[in-house]
Amino acid sequence: MAGYQIGDVPSVEIDENLKQMLVENSADGEQIALMSEAVILVDEQDSAIGKASKVSAHYQAGLLHRAFSVLLFDTNGKLLLQKRADDKVTFPGVWANSCCSHPLSSDHESELTDALGVKRAAVRKLHQELGIAPSELNIDDFHFITKMMYSSRMNADWIEREIDHILIIQADVTVTLNENEVSEIKWVTQDELQNILAGNVELGGEIAPWFRCIAERIMTDEWWQSVGNIDSIMQLRDGHIHDMGDVSNMLSGATGAGLNTSIMEVKPFIEQRISDSLCASKHSRLSSAMMHLVEGGGKRLRATLPWLVGKAVGNSHSGLLDIGAAIEIVHNFTLVHDDIMDDDDTRRGLNAVHIEYGLPTAINAGDAMLAIAFERLVGAKGLEHKDVGAMVNRLAWMVRRVSEGQQLDIEFEDRIAVSESDYFEMIEGKTAVMFLTCAEVGARMSGADAATIQCMADWGLAVGLCFQLMDDLIDVLSDSDTLGKPAGSDLAQGKRTLMVIHALSQPESPELNDLKSVLGKGESATQAEIDRGLAALKSIGSVDYARMRAEEYHQKAHSCLDMLPNSPALLALRELTDYQLKRIS
Repeated sequence: MAGYQIGDVPSVEIDENLKQMLVENSADGEQIALMSEAVILVDEQDSAIGKASKVSAHYQAGLLHRAFSVLLFDTNGKLLLQKRADDKVTFPGVWANSCCSHPLSSDHESELTDALGVKRAAVRKLHQELGIAPSELNIDDFHFITKMMYSSRMNADWIEREIDHILIIQADVTVTLNENEVSEIKWVTQDELQNILAGNVELGGEIAPWFRCIAERIMTDEWWQSVGNIDSIMQLRDGHIHDMGDVSNMLSGATGAGLNTSIMEVKPFIEQRISDSLCASKHSRLSSAMMHLVEGGGKRLRATLPWLVGKAVGNSHSGLLDIGAAIEIVHNFTLVHDDIMDDDDTRRGLNAVHIEYGLPTAINAGDAMLAIAFERLVGAKGLEHKDVGAMVNRLAWMVRRVSEGQQLDIEFEDRIAVSESDYFEMIEGKTAVMFLTCAEVGARMSGADAATIQCMADWGLAVGLCFQLMDDLIDVLSDSDTLGKPAGSDLAQGKRTLMVIHALSQPESPELNDLKSVLGKGESATQAEIDRGLAALKSIGSVDYARMRAEEYHQKAHSCLDMLPNSPALLALRELTDYQLKRIS
């Protein structure tokens, strides 16, 4: 292979469990060896940040890595297509561009000057896959045009997540297929390719999503017309990284991944955005206070939601991660202030911010986080200037509704009578509108139509209401270690949950007296009193009633998803809809 001695290709030892998984998936020895190659991990700007085995970069959540796609034209102007062999671990049997693979983690193939690294990798792989002798390929005849960032899932186990460097070369070559890699080839004209993409010509296999992205979204008539004219080809170079988002729906047979895997695909990028925003202050104590709860963990459900919705209903892009990060910062700001108002000492197993940093700094940190969230929002990639006002207004509406819900929650502690409708007004503001906003904005920013945007807003509202109902139930049914805060604290603080409202409407009984005796007693409540109050909610039937209402919203949320066309991304939204119910099932 060009640039390496035989057997000396940069590699990373594959974990035995992954190796066994490959064997169980019928990967042969050659494919297993290829999956140990060391690919270059990159950030969203295509800066190298490490290396990983090819299998690790493609398995389950995958890792963003550098890749290349070669468009090889002959002197008649025809483009070479290849059909990936059925023995391939990822995307077997699909038709793709001439050659698509990865530069490896070495000085030889990492060099960015004039894209030399990916060009050298292209020579190596054209030889390995298609038997094209390096002597037939002059490296100076490879022309780097542009880059694209995309992800495309094949199934729950395998995904492509790449920044793909697109290369053009014109050469008359002798092709000898490595049938372990490529099963067929075809030379096509521009018109023939257009007919293939339109489905007018049956090739006996689907088009690879990354090649469809190139051919339909980037490759213009000028590309075809420029082949053979170096000056014209050089004019095609644009210096961009085209943000394609997730294009899994371009492969009809693709299946989705579960919620945890889907979150992990983008969680590192969201975490980086949050950290960049909250650590930008020159005041280190303020930054530390703002990061305190973020560093305590969390699934980032809200932060990921715009991206998950965008994948399911439209054209996702990295700007959805900016919006998710902004909303997550708002969420954490509300937690900082909630803990102050509720006088809770712990959150996520850590000291609350006001305990760790003092009350004045905690209040100040929360205020700063709110401002920073709007800074992150208006800087979101893909947010057009004409839409900034509407997006700011929508996020401001969300914050106001959250504050109104929180105010009702505060007032309920001193009210003698709180109705169910009062309670639902409170949790809609305090919790559900954040889910609603995440889903609605995700749909809107991905180009969905008005009906779909409304459908996703309805879904977000139903999920949010179910989420808060279940959160109240979890406070009753879980222990302190699981909660990360004292179990039953809501009861001692006098929180008017649906369970409490239901119980207080029931006939007098010894159990109801146990509940009343601890409700709102605060720090003077003993653990025994709290335990009796919790038991009362169960025996009176209030826990079952709250669970029933939660399940109503759970079903409504699924009904909204039933209105969407099937797509690989829908599985994660289904699991998110079920998430809270599973925590106490």
